Amino acid sequence: MELLHSFLYMLNEMSPYILLGFLIAGLMHAFVPQRTFARHLSGTGAKAVFKSALLGIPLPLCSCGVLPTAVAMRRNGASRAAATSFLISTPQTGVDSIAATWSLLGPAFALLRPLAALVTAVIGGVAVGRTEQRPAHGLRPDETVAEDAPEAPRRFGRKCLDALRYGCIDLVGSIGGWLVAGLIVAALITVYVPADLFSALGSRPLMAMLAVLLIAVPMYVCATGSIPIALSLVLKGLSPGTAFVLLMAGPAANFASFALISREMGRKAAIVYLGSIVLGAMAFGLAIDYLLPAEWFRVAGAHPAACHTGGFDLFSGVCSAVLVLLLAVSLARRYHHKTLITNTMNKEYTIEGMNCDHCRAAVAKSIAAVEGVEQVDVNLATGVATVAGAHDAEAVAAAVRSAGFDIKA
Repeated sequence: MELLHSFLYMLNEMSPYILLGFLIAGLMHAFVPQRTFARHLSGTGAKAVFKSALLGIPLPLCSCGVLPTAVAMRRNGASRAAATSFLISTPQTGVDSIAATWSLLGPAFALLRPLAALVTAVIGGVAVGRTEQRPAHGLRPDETVAEDAPEAPRRFGRKCLDALRYGCIDLVGSIGGWLVAGLIVAALITVYVPADLFSALGSRPLMAMLAVLLIAVPMYVCATGSIPIALSLVLKGLSPGTAFVLLMAGPAANFASFALISREMGRKAAIVYLGSIVLGAMAFGLAIDYLLPAEWFRVAGAHPAACHTGGFDLFSGVCSAVLVLLLAVSLARRYHHKTLITNTMNKEYTIEGMNCDHCRAAVAKSIAAVEGVEQVDVNLATGVATVAGAHDAEAVAAAVRSAGFDIKA
């Protein structure tokens, strides 16, 4: 019962902010075309690096969900420096995770997350820019700049519906599973991990940060899902700086991201990407523990046990119910919306590089826009896209590449 109470407490605290973040993210998606971001990333200097970091901070993309976006931007003319900056800043935070961080960890953590993302992204992007060798036009000889496809004008009402669909369906499907996993892990830590287990590391922040890095770098967790885990670690005795290391390194780095960045942008860029995240997380973590006022980061009052004595908050309860409903709908769509296409025009394509539901949705959306495609079903587990309709295979391959992925020959 205590485990359920702990889980429900964190859910009630986060749900209003998460729903607000989903709404803002949907509005950004519907009203700001993706090619606008790509156009601003086309430069090669420090200004483009800074702009790409700044543009990436509010986007609610996970560390693998950001990969197709960045790759597509790269293929649209963005430099490696700007793309690396975008890759570093975007997964660390987003409008949804900033709001949720404020709700559970307080304003200091919430404000430092985007600042840390900006600083590490600019440093990493500039470092990649110094190693980048490119022709005068800014691209490798084998690279081409994709032309912007004309976009049919959409009415305001249609854009609002698209915003709700993206924020409440697509985005929930992308990070919902990791959010639930983070809440469950946090509840398990809070209830079952002895309070004195971290007492030794609690007095040695540097060793604690290194230990967290060893776990966080290969681990996959979204920016929002990392928040309850960080809270539970602080409540068990680890320093706020150590929790901040988890908040930075957990969402921003994993082995899949490193491998794909190595392939698309080169090993040097991948090493700088990982090094910027690790060193930046350590630097900010140490600054929190040794330079900034400790009272800024106190979260002792936000203990899950508070749910045992506190009154029921109707608004938070309603928000939690809405969030649970959206998660249930997302789960139903993921496992039951696999319409079998039986006409003779079916063709299967094996897509390489998909790691999450956001990747799957990006591929499906690109293929669906191809002329002649009547229906498309993308299976994330197998990597197979089943396409129905009288379509051109080369056009499908081009659509997949424009989304940042490749078709296996």
